[in-house]
Amino acid sequence: MGTVITIIVIVLVVLVAAAALYTYQRRRTEQLQERFGPEYERTLEQSGDRKEALRDLRGREQRRAKLDVHPLSGESAEQYRAEWSGLQQGFVDAPGDAVAQADRLVLRMMREAGYPVDDFDQRADDISVDHPEVAQNYRQAHSVAVAQTQGPVDTEDLRQAVTAYRRLVVVLLENPADLNGHTNTKEQHS
Repeated sequence: MGTVITIIVIVLVVLVAAAALYTYQRRRTEQLQERFGPEYERTLEQSGDRKEALRDLRGREQRRAKLDVHPLSGESAEQYRAEWSGLQQGFVDAPGDAVAQADRLVLRMMREAGYPVDDFDQRADDISVDHPEVAQNYRQAHSVAVAQTQGPVDTEDLRQAVTAYRRLVVVLLENPADLNGHTNTKEQHS
């Protein structure tokens, strides 16, 4: 009789532990989905495996937590605003140049804010932790910038690229990541 009770208790403990683990994993997945939004879906689609996608996103969070990302100084921000304004005005006469300038401007801004900038894919992953809503825009804009180095690009694609870069410029200037690495929800409504 004692053995049966022991087995029942062990089975119940295992079931409760399994349910708790399942609930924790499900909650963590929901938190990552909420935090990363469309970036979660893109990562899942790219990996084809939910566990691998979750591992990737958690890895991004851990990497980002180690970075010294900080807001741009007021003086730098004003200089970047002025440069961005000139770049947008120049789009009418030289849209391809405006896209190339926007790509370089964003790179300089990210570097000054503390993001490592050596590898584009890593840069986009890093920015996705703080600003998941603009990470995909950044990827699209950068792909247009790269495409135009290989030949002519449609003016509408160039316009969309500048618009996408603008979204990233705005969050880097006005909604810098807080020092805890949490997303500022204001940019999600831009």
